[in-house]
Amino acid sequence: MDLQGKTFIVTGGGSGLGAGTARVFAEAGAHVAILDVNETAGEQMAKEIGGHFVRTDVADSDSVKNAVVAVTGAGALHGAVHCAGVGMAAKVLGKHGPHSAEEFARVIQVNVIGTFNLICWVAAALRDTEPSADGERGVIVTTASVAAFEGQIGQAAYAASKGAVVSMTLPVARELAAYGIRVASIAPGIFDTPMLGQLPAEARSSRGAQVPFPPRLGQPSEYGMLARHIVENPMLNGEVIRLDGAIRMAPR
Repeated sequence: MDLQGKTFIVTGGGSGLGAGTARVFAEAGAHVAILDVNETAGEQMAKEIGGHFVRTDVADSDSVKNAVVAVTGAGALHGAVHCAGVGMAAKVLGKHGPHSAEEFARVIQVNVIGTFNLICWVAAALRDTEPSADGERGVIVTTASVAAFEGQIGQAAYAASKGAVVSMTLPVARELAAYGIRVASIAPGIFDTPMLGQLPAEARSSRGAQVPFPPRLGQPSEYGMLARHIVENPMLNGEVIRLDGAIRMAPR
């Protein structure tokens, strides 16, 4: 699919991987709808790339539904890149007792249910889109993580949530193939996003040095480049692609 003139939703588009993707897609000629819970960041990014912003809480099905309706009200939708998510670090047996079930549930609600909400409502909209000459109606790209495969100590909730994203990719792709909709997921390694932004510069540099090559943090634009390639390459479907510089995470 050629991005020129197409409309794509990018969730979490106000910062991090979503912002990097929004810029890449806009530069390729796509019209980008930024969906984010952060109104200030979302509106600023939409203004920067000439797109538009819809405040959205991906964990709320009605919020996602209303956002998709708002986007499709301006014309046909051609796909989405889902970057919205949360991270947390907590041991199963921490200093103050067992892991909070409420915190675990919140990560699942945002990262798993949020991904599922986005897939459902975008797929419903894409089903009604006029197919291309080869029968393609749209593309959905979700975000997993290398933590799905090598979760570290303190990542029980996060790794479980990203493992669920990995597991749903193939069955969803198989189902939506009947409508000409492709689904793939990107599993990024250590990227320079707001999740790492709270760490001191020395700590961030140390994290980047763990990557075999290139020995640095990944850039959001590099995630966006892969998302763009997935959209443009019709044979990429049902796959989870690691984007990690060959890193394999240690226990801690």
